Order: sequence, then structure tokens, then C-alpha cells
Amino acid sequence: MGRTHALTGWCAGLALAPAVGVGSVHQAVVFAATTAGFALLPDLDHPGASASRLLGWLTGALSWVLRRVSAAFYALTKGPRDEKVTGKHRHLSHTVLFAAGLGALTSWGTTAGGPWAVVGVVIFGLMLAEGALGDWLLPVSGAAVAWWFFTAPPDRTGELAAISGWLGIAVAAGCFVHCLGDALTEAGCPFLFPVPIAGETWYELRPPKPLRFRTGKKVEKRLIFPVFALLGVLLVPGVWGYAVSTFDRLFIPPTSQQATTP
Repeated sequence: MGRTHALTGWCAGLALAPAVGVGSVHQAVVFAATTAGFALLPDLDHPGASASRLLGWLTGALSWVLRRVSAAFYALTKGPRDEKVTGKHRHLSHTVLFAAGLGALTSWGTTAGGPWAVVGVVIFGLMLAEGALGDWLLPVSGAAVAWWFFTAPPDRTGELAAISGWLGIAVAAGCFVHCLGDALTEAGCPFLFPVPIAGETWYELRPPKPLRFRTGKKVEKRLIFPVFALLGVLLVPGVWGYAVSTFDRLFIPPTSQQATTP
């Protein structure tokens, strides 16, 4: 489900950017790229996930630590009605608390570190996305970076510094979008921990059974991914307006022409 997580994160970032005050298209692209990448980070609690294999032994070690911490945390906080599972996968890193905590840490780090900290977070996000979407993203990312550099305002460091605090929101939103995506699957996701639901502390939220889907199957590949791929293009600032104006120009006759038509 990695590709879908990255794509829904990209769409969420583009949709959220104007609401948090991200003004320019260059800032919106940086914001959305971060959200797309960090929409994959919660799966660091699974040894086979792309996030866990991203940097070899380094992310592998982080995955090992996260799984142990998650299991210990689950053992300490589970209630009598919670499932008898290890608590390693889809637990600690799949909660709103984790998303908020990582977002706050990112906001502090990028505010303190300035533009170079922003660059580091964005590059790491792009690496996460590339690990899920494939190597084709490398030349696309390279072209996007070149476009950003040559078309951004002269004060490029100022552009990056202006979104330093906002990147925390992008990171938190990416993690949260991941949880929402997992909640639509048959296994569900306990992302509202520690809110007690139906007597469980770690209640796996999910929609009614007919609306759930299995990861990697036809519904995800043939419906969800294509829909969000289209949205991912249309939500880029300026694309929707251009598409509408082009449609009007090609298929809707001018008002003067309509008036003279018998």
C-alpha cells in the first residue's frame, strides 16, 4: 500500500497547504512533497516496509527499536478487552499522538535549524516516497528541484525559512493520512489511542465491512490509486484553473457566438 500512502499524502499536502498559509506554488510543492514522504513513515514499525529498508542498516535499526518500544508501550497500556497481539505493527506509530509528537519535533527542529533543516526534511521525505513509488521518481524529483531552483524568487533561502514551522504540520498530516488509509482496510487502525471505544484502549477503527478493502488488491490498484493520481495533478496550484479554462475554450462557444446562433 506504499504507493497509495505516498499519493494520498501528496494530495493531502496540496489541499492543506492553503489552509495553513502556504502562499506560493513553490512552498506548496515543498509542503506536499514532505507530506507525501512522511505518509510512509508509520510503517517503519514493519521490517519489510520500504521505510525500514530505505537506508539499509540505519533505518533497519530504527525499525527494530520502534518495534520494541511499540510492543512495550502496548503491553503497558492495553486493556483487558484489547487483542492479544505483540503490538509491534500498526500500534504506537499509527496513532494521532505519534503524528502530533513527530510534527511538533519537526517544527522545532526546522525552526531552530533554518533553511538547511528544511532541505534535510524534504530530501528525507522524497527518499521515503521514492522507496515506495520506484526509481522513476528520481528523475522527476530532479526535474522538480531544478524547476524550483530556477523559478523560485531570488531569496530562495527566505522561501524555505518561511515554511520551516509549517513542515511540522506537513509531517503530522502525512502520518495521519497514513492512519486514515490503514483504517479503510480490513485490519483497521487504532489511531485514536488512548480514547476508549467499545471497552478497548487500542480499538481498530474501520468502516462497515462492504466499504473495506484489502491492501494490494484490485480496489486499491484499479480505483483508489488512479483516482488519487488524477487528484494529485489537479490539486497542484494553477492546474485546475488551467484545465477549466482550456475546457471552456475548446468545448464552450463564446457568448457572442451563442447569441448569433439561430
